[in-house]
Amino acid sequence: MRNMIKYDSNLKKQGDKTMGFFEKLKQGLSKTKSSFDEKINNVFSNFRKVDEELLEELEEALIMSDVGVETSTKIISNLRDRIKKEKIEDEEGVKNALRLEIREILDEVDNSLKLETHPSVILVVGVNGVGKTTSIGKIANRLKQNGKKVVIAAADTFRAAAVEQLEIWANRAGCKMVKKEEGTDPASVVFDAIQITKNENADVLICDTAGRLHNKKYLMDELVKIKKVIDKELPESSKEVLMVLDATTGQNAIAQVKAFKETVDINGIILTKLDGTAKGGVVVGIVSENKMPVKFVGVGEQIDDMEIFNSEDFVRALI
Repeated sequence: MRNMIKYDSNLKKQGDKTMGFFEKLKQGLSKTKSSFDEKINNVFSNFRKVDEELLEELEEALIMSDVGVETSTKIISNLRDRIKKEKIEDEEGVKNALRLEIREILDEVDNSLKLETHPSVILVVGVNGVGKTTSIGKIANRLKQNGKKVVIAAADTFRAAAVEQLEIWANRAGCKMVKKEEGTDPASVVFDAIQITKNENADVLICDTAGRLHNKKYLMDELVKIKKVIDKELPESSKEVLMVLDATTGQNAIAQVKAFKETVDINGIILTKLDGTAKGGVVVGIVSENKMPVKFVGVGEQIDDMEIFNSEDFVRALI
């Protein structure tokens, strides 16, 4: 089936002891769902027939739900074609078709986490304040729960607080963390972490990075150095470069991806704070406009509140 999510064969879907993934996602998306549903339901509240006026109102509702103008236009254009082709004439038929169109967009990109080699590397990037530290801790915990040995490199050496916070999360996850003094060359921290990863026969190395964007060239230079060290020391390893985005920033998140893509070869998104925003529709815009998969979503404050993104569950929780 074309829309089935793909998983790394070694990474099992982790169940929650008290709440299943769909329930947790649905709860996390409650603010977005109420906002999204309210706007969509308002369109259908005076439903008369499937016509151009209905489609225009749906397009406006999507735009107002932070899906974005470009993506909303694409969805409605495809929806219009589907309605004609399938001769859809009722309200529920249009809703189902809308769900399918959103899923088609989310499934255009492969969101599987590629950790095929031993060891593999996850390089985490993003501006300060988006939740990089907590995301690394949660992902490390998830990987460890799936039987992987994880090493964390504290390569954001420009903020002492970043290292301290990361150490707290590393301890919670039960993972080894490699750190150096504040102001140390970040690439040297990664180099040391690689040697420890090899020596301890670890499965995954997760690297934190600085998040300041006031000087893009400086940031780029640091990331290039880190990437060179990884490529030299682990040339055959699988490498994921994941950007952390704060869902509460809405359309600004899409702009952030575009800005970072100019300096970093990103291949996936970690979307945080999805439980605290009415702007979850931005997920669709991020994927569509950047051809960039969302690989993880944060749906709470606890260490196990980081889930592998699943388009079917996401759309089901949304509409």
